[in-house]
Amino acid sequence: MELRKDNNVDNSKIKVCIGLSGGVDSSVAALLLKQAGYDVFALFMQNWHDASTTLHGDCEWEEDRFVAEMVARKVGIPFYFVDLSKEYRARVVDYMFDEYEKGRTPNPDVLCNREIKFSAFLECAKKLGADMVATGHYCRKITEEIGGKTVHRILAGSDPGKDQSYFLCQLTQEQLSYAMFPIGDILKSEVRRLAHEADLQSADKKDSQGICFVGKVDLPTFLQQKLKPKEGDVVEVYDNYFTDNEQYKFIHDTLSSILSQDGGQVKMITDYISEDKATIQDQSDCPFSTEKIALLSDEDLARLSEPVQYDINFETETYRSGKKHIKKTRYKENPFGKIVGKHDGAQFYTIGQRKGLNIGGHKDSIFVIGTDIDKNIIYVGEGHTHKGLSRSCLRVMPEEIHWIREDLKMEIGEIRRYRVRIRYRQPLQEATLVMRANGLFIIFDQPQRGITPGQFAAWYSQIEDGSQVSVRETSVEMIGSGVI
Repeated sequence: MELRKDNNVDNSKIKVCIGLSGGVDSSVAALLLKQAGYDVFALFMQNWHDASTTLHGDCEWEEDRFVAEMVARKVGIPFYFVDLSKEYRARVVDYMFDEYEKGRTPNPDVLCNREIKFSAFLECAKKLGADMVATGHYCRKITEEIGGKTVHRILAGSDPGKDQSYFLCQLTQEQLSYAMFPIGDILKSEVRRLAHEADLQSADKKDSQGICFVGKVDLPTFLQQKLKPKEGDVVEVYDNYFTDNEQYKFIHDTLSSILSQDGGQVKMITDYISEDKATIQDQSDCPFSTEKIALLSDEDLARLSEPVQYDINFETETYRSGKKHIKKTRYKENPFGKIVGKHDGAQFYTIGQRKGLNIGGHKDSIFVIGTDIDKNIIYVGEGHTHKGLSRSCLRVMPEEIHWIREDLKMEIGEIRRYRVRIRYRQPLQEATLVMRANGLFIIFDQPQRGITPGQFAAWYSQIEDGSQVSVRETSVEMIGSGVI
């Protein structure tokens, strides 16, 4: 497998910096660039020093650097090292702390690509003479002249199980102008095969996990570097709470009012599908009417995007216990919920989380369905079909909307159909995007589990086979993104 060569371009005159991490993906990317005749050099970046925060408790970056240097030597390219730990802490880690403190859940991998790999790292590579920067991402880029302007397009990777375009959802056209993704057309199995054939030291190296360039961490312990633990209540919310809840009723009635079929039944609960069952869902007819959506006011859409807030008051009562009738206090029975445990700080939990709750006595899994940072309460619900896990609409504030395809920006009042994902590896979901003065609203055809403030929503457009795009069947192009 080789990069496609343009007979009109002398690749040897193009100097490419490969971000060599020590993993198999970037190693094979370096190999393919070298085989294609580019003037290639490797640059390894260190972004983290504190080994005490990782579960392994050692300096993983030292081993990664050693492997990366061995790969560079094997491929036959110069190897350089740069320490970007100060930039990484300021632009990624400090942002993470700030977001978690506000009760939001950021995505450090998206931030790392926007703020480090294609910013600080890119600038360093350019100082070393690079014309382009390459990474081992599983995605594709094509460059075209559209409307008299050069446009860089990001397409999903050819491997349906490894598409990493989502992690690049905040890149700009300027950043993309320098980007290369050599393995975007290759399956992961092919990458491993090429690495073995070339006898690269990273051929059998496991894929990295955890926070980008930090490693696998215990997140609460990691966050406690700056966020202090504070004990609070874990409140289980029962189904009864939603029966007369005004916000839940408003969401149901509003979604019902925009159904294409009058008198139809709106779906409020997500069908549970494992995150890795599929890459792209089959396209189906939208259950909602575009004309009816257009009639919703900005205020209606804003409220439709708001989650249900939980406000359950627990009263105490005294009773006598045991032979000595000792007076004790307990909470009265409450039809809407129950205090089922304690936690160390609401800021350490995220919507949809089920690990680390330590709550027993339930038939089905327990999930976080809400957090109240001010009151230091986390709210949980039992089962994948709990009403608090599902939402159909989210909002991206105007200042948080980012268009990769700047030529396709939506105007206020415009409505479009796109496919959307709200987390990496989630199957793409059919949705209607509505642009208003108070934000971009995404109304999903089907309710979504665990919509999480602070995460990124990325929207894609389906494209057909074309001579300029090497695809097996059909593919998708990432158009834009925004913070939920």
